[in-house]
Amino acid sequence: MGSFGLSSVSASSASGIDVVAFVEQVLYAERAPVRLLQTQQTQFNSQASALRDLTTKLLDLQTKVNALNDVSGSFNAKSATSSDPTVLTATATATAIAATHTVVVSALATTSSYYTDQLADGSTQFATGTFNIQVATGAPLTITVDDTNNTLDELATHINGLDMGVEASVITDANGARLALVSETSGAPGDLTVSGNTTGLAFTKAVAGTNASLTVDGVPIASASNTVTGVISGVTLSLVSAQVGTPVTVKIDPDTAEARAAIDDFVASYNALITALNEQFTYNPTTKKAGALSTDSSVRRLQQQLLEDINYSITDNNGFVNLATIGVHLANDGTLTVDSTELDNALGSHFGEVQNLLQSLAPAGFARNFSTDLQALAASVDGPLNLSLSGVNRTLDSLADQIRDFEVRLELRREVLTEQFSRIDALLRQLPALLSQISTQLGSLR
Repeated sequence: MGSFGLSSVSASSASGIDVVAFVEQVLYAERAPVRLLQTQQTQFNSQASALRDLTTKLLDLQTKVNALNDVSGSFNAKSATSSDPTVLTATATATAIAATHTVVVSALATTSSYYTDQLADGSTQFATGTFNIQVATGAPLTITVDDTNNTLDELATHINGLDMGVEASVITDANGARLALVSETSGAPGDLTVSGNTTGLAFTKAVAGTNASLTVDGVPIASASNTVTGVISGVTLSLVSAQVGTPVTVKIDPDTAEARAAIDDFVASYNALITALNEQFTYNPTTKKAGALSTDSSVRRLQQQLLEDINYSITDNNGFVNLATIGVHLANDGTLTVDSTELDNALGSHFGEVQNLLQSLAPAGFARNFSTDLQALAASVDGPLNLSLSGVNRTLDSLADQIRDFEVRLELRREVLTEQFSRIDALLRQLPALLSQISTQLGSLR
């Protein structure tokens, strides 16, 4: 028992041993296999974490590539440009057709309104009676003024509560307060008429509701609103001012800014994934080892497949056959760099060719081909990363089971050891008394 320090115990002493410390020394030695399993557990946890990170980046790349391949997405977006935004501005949806239109705005749509003569303030009472409000050719609505609503404030509240398409408010200035009636509909369909007035208020028509007047490519157009839709398919014209006889050019083009943003998003996502993959196979002089997945064949397969896809080319297409021809270049480390001048020129002068490079059906365009491969690579069941992650997780489960079972056995071993060392401890504590007794007996024999 000398290896546990028992030889240092004096027989003339009544002290025993530290049972807990001795038990822990034994268990520490016997726990060596657990420590080995825990080291393996740490390594596999690192692999699982790296695989999850790569999977997240792979799914993001799939989203960005699918956006490039979406025939109704960024590459189908349109922009509308007005040659004179002080007269009109324009916006376009994806359904708009690329073309140039000429618009002349002769008159803006107006919103009909009335105002009354002034009173001292909004709470000043006036004579009761009735008057009619009519919106365009609709049926007149009779407004009854009695002692419950014969102030401007009360009358405005009453009219607004009728929900008749007219907004009433009280306007106060240095001269007093007036009731204002404004149609909720612009143009001729919202023109107001006040008639049959027997109250103490006098009504004046401030603005008649008239339609906007314009021509689009020579065709006369009347619009009740200064926001004109439906005249040019997929385009909304917002009229700002009237300039009789002054043509404004509205040009509908592919939205190169949105297309450029989609390409930039793809490049950033691809670079994030390929950089993370490269790190797995790069030797780290500090840790003196490569990444946690450096021996994982599925990760190497993914890296190789991405590099194959990024070098994909089609034929003809006016010379725009791969990413490099539109200004997206492959660096030595597998990442992509964008030459903004080349890319912007390609989008500005050869938008159709760029779109065809990405989305053509036969042969499959770059994004269409990449999207197909990514669907297999990112598959939730049999994708290479997910297969590796499933294997790592199974190993982690097995390690956890082994560690748990070993710890259970060690706890049983702890009980046995505690009992054994406790008996030794008790024996050692009894030795001084036993020696004294023996000495006494020997002395009596002399």
